[in-house]
Amino acid sequence: MLPSNKAIGGYFELELPQGFVEKYPGALGYQSARAAFMALLQNSPAITRVWMPYYICDSMVSPVLAAGKELAFYRIDQRFFIEDRLNLAEGDLLLYVNYFGVCDRNVLELLCTYDPKRVVIDCSQAFYSGPFNCLATIYSPRKFFGVPDGGLLMTAVSIPEPLQIDEGSCQRATHLIKRLSFDAEAGYGDYQAAELTLSDVAPKRISQLTSRLLRSIDYDAVRARRKRNFSALHHALGSTNRLSVDLDVINGPMAYPYLPAEGALRQQLISHRVFIATYWTEVLERVPQEGHEAKLVSNLCALPCDQRLSADAVARIINLVERN
Repeated sequence: MLPSNKAIGGYFELELPQGFVEKYPGALGYQSARAAFMALLQNSPAITRVWMPYYICDSMVSPVLAAGKELAFYRIDQRFFIEDRLNLAEGDLLLYVNYFGVCDRNVLELLCTYDPKRVVIDCSQAFYSGPFNCLATIYSPRKFFGVPDGGLLMTAVSIPEPLQIDEGSCQRATHLIKRLSFDAEAGYGDYQAAELTLSDVAPKRISQLTSRLLRSIDYDAVRARRKRNFSALHHALGSTNRLSVDLDVINGPMAYPYLPAEGALRQQLISHRVFIATYWTEVLERVPQEGHEAKLVSNLCALPCDQRLSADAVARIINLVERN
């Protein structure tokens, strides 16, 4: 039954597929993953210090500082695992990143090593992983799908729903429409502007637009395509990849993390319109320049493997990497 005051007739809204279910129906929805993390910290007064990797975006550092928690960093190794065992004190929280969606085995090892009640798994780059049996799992759908914003939080912590709902989604959708109507370059400035609007970590409820978009996605089909593309990239390039990638645990990954012998590959790919993001330049301000994390920032190529890529597009990427 429609609500008695819901509008009937008039102009049409954006036509979206129906019949798909939410991937995480029990999740708390916010405007971003960083806002979801902020909501968790605000409602966890026993947490006084947060451990996180040096190799992480400042967007996940900012909630820790805004919540008034102490911040500590740890190093990661070639397989993206914690390099040295941490001694967690009372009040400590450990945040671990499931990098590029390739670290599920690391997560299970970590949860056997540390008290799961003190662990948060950042699955911003691993939408199809978990939720894990720990304090919380955090997701960022816009890194996987054509949605303007959104962050999901799976946790047993009691967190009240924010009074304010995010109303900025329509303004953040311009790059999505331009990418559909034109090409990647046309909407890049709009994309950058949209990202800047998400810098506020004060939690707001996820927008109606993003919620509806997330209910229009065939999640199983997307996962299958991503896994197939990732496997093709790994079979062709794995022997020259300086990172350890475990193909057996791949489940709808975000990208194929490829670390070449030299650092010029990323710009060469971009010059051929294969767009590779840099993760994350701000890391260079907190790590030694000769360290592993600095090499990841400077040289790692997160090769696209998403649901838009045909077999021909994957073959083009492989060809360009092998030529360079």
